[in-house]
Amino acid sequence: MSTGRVVRPYGDTTGDGMVQMSFTLPLPHDKVTEGAALQLAAKMGLQPAMLVHAAAMGPEHTFCVVYGSSSHLVDTADVEIVERDYPLLSPREVNTAIKERLRRPLVVVGACIGTDAHTVGIDAILNIKGFAGDKGLEYYSEIAVVNLGAQVLVPELVERARDEGADAVLVSQVVTQRDAHLHNTREMSAAFREAYPAGRVPVLVAGGPRFDERSAAELGVDRIFGRGTTPGDVASYLVHSITGRSS
Repeated sequence: MSTGRVVRPYGDTTGDGMVQMSFTLPLPHDKVTEGAALQLAAKMGLQPAMLVHAAAMGPEHTFCVVYGSSSHLVDTADVEIVERDYPLLSPREVNTAIKERLRRPLVVVGACIGTDAHTVGIDAILNIKGFAGDKGLEYYSEIAVVNLGAQVLVPELVERARDEGADAVLVSQVVTQRDAHLHNTREMSAAFREAYPAGRVPVLVAGGPRFDERSAAELGVDRIFGRGTTPGDVASYLVHSITGRSS
C-alpha cells in the first residue's frame, strides 16, 4: 500500500507553493475592484498575493488574474480516483469478445441530451475518425452505432434506444451552467429505469470534461468518463460490462 506523498504547487522553485488563478468579479474595473481581488486571493490561502492582470469585461465586470504562494498541502494518500477495473483491449480483441460472448453485434446509441449542442465529444467516441489516433466505435465490425447527434430530448432517447435494442447508451454533456449536466444525466437515468424492467436497463454511460468520475452511482449511471477518454477506453468497458451481464 502506498504511503502517499505530501506536495505543494511548484512555481519558481520546488515547494514554493506558487499558483496562478483567474476569476471574474461583478464589479467595474477600478482600484476597489483590484483590492477586492487581492482580498479574495488572500482568503483562498495565497500569501502574499499579487494582482498580475485586471481588465474590464464590459461596464460591470472585471477579469482578474492573481499569483501567489498557497499555504495548503496535499497528501496523495488521501486522493480518491476511479481506477480502470477492466483490461484495455485492441479493436480486434473487442470484436472477438463480442462475437464469442454475445454472438451478435453490440448496439450502442449515443447523443447529447437537453439543450447541449456540443457534439465534439460524442463524435470523437462514436465516429470512425475517432480521437488522438484511436478509431471510433463505428470502426468496430461487431459494434452497431446509432449517433443521434445534439439536443436530443430524454423521451426521444429512451424511445430510440428501445427501438434499436440498445445494449448501451452513451450521453455526452459539455454545458455545465447551473449544473445542467448533472440534472440532465439524473433525468436520463431515471427515465430509463422507469421505461425498462428491472435488470433490463441498457448500460448507461455519461461523459464530459466537467463530470466527477466518482459520481456514477449518485447520478444513476453505470460509468462516468472524463477528459482524455478514448474510444478504446469506452469499447473495452462496454465489452467488460455487457458481456459480463450476459455470461
